[in-house]
Amino acid sequence: MADKLKFHKPVTPTLRGRVSLIRHTESIEETPHRDRKLKRMINKSPGRSLGMVTVRHKGGGARRYYRVIDFKRDKLNIKAQVVAIEYDPNRNVSIAKLNFVDGEKRYILCPEGLAVGDIVESSENAPIKAGNALPLSRIPLGTPIHNIEINRGAGGVIVRSAGTAAQVLSKEEDGRYVQVKLPSTELRRVLSECFATIGQLANMQYRNTKIGKAGRSRHMGIKPSVRGIAQDPHSHPHGGGEGRSGIGMPHPKTPWGKNAMGKKTRRRNRTDRYILSRRKK
Repeated sequence: MADKLKFHKPVTPTLRGRVSLIRHTESIEETPHRDRKLKRMINKSPGRSLGMVTVRHKGGGARRYYRVIDFKRDKLNIKAQVVAIEYDPNRNVSIAKLNFVDGEKRYILCPEGLAVGDIVESSENAPIKAGNALPLSRIPLGTPIHNIEINRGAGGVIVRSAGTAAQVLSKEEDGRYVQVKLPSTELRRVLSECFATIGQLANMQYRNTKIGKAGRSRHMGIKPSVRGIAQDPHSHPHGGGEGRSGIGMPHPKTPWGKNAMGKKTRRRNRTDRYILSRRKK
């Protein structure tokens, strides 16, 4: 069952323009949402380090439990049944609860088309169907994939957002690397031994939702942002002045007073060795 968008009637100002996503949830468990090993309370200190603000515009938000997601898919050659599809407040994609034949339960990201009662597994010889995890060397060309590893055994780190999917484009002759096209259109080389999960992630309509009011952003832990020229001189280098004034300096600066004109922000320890073509700008 696909997710649907709900367009609200503007019976209140906060509902005017709001578009919500009706997520499909289902379970065959007698007592769902009660696995304590799969949930942890989040000790919040958003955007703070030793009490100081290190990332702006973060704070507050509703209390929520963190769902422990199995990004590694390291339980090999053991089949599991999907017993529930649940909502996760920490991400924009739904999650599926797996019940393995040995009794262990884990959460994974839910791909489109995965239903309660389906059987999934992580194996080098697993069939090519949604929810199964295989090495990139065993995945046919053109197959949509998500939750892709970059370092073997470290767990999937890319293509984990709602509605996204990468594509296996080609396999190099030496068999060591596989070329993967990411949702950003970037073409990247990934080690062929790294695991990835088959399918496109669920909640494809999430990109079309609208929050509708500032209060919902605060519930999500997002604080308001203010333009630098609207602040006072003590708070931002662009601040101060009488009336509607400009930035008051020959070139723009960061909130910490550093020159932002043509400043490269990419980290020095990054490399382009595995990137064959950049995303389209």
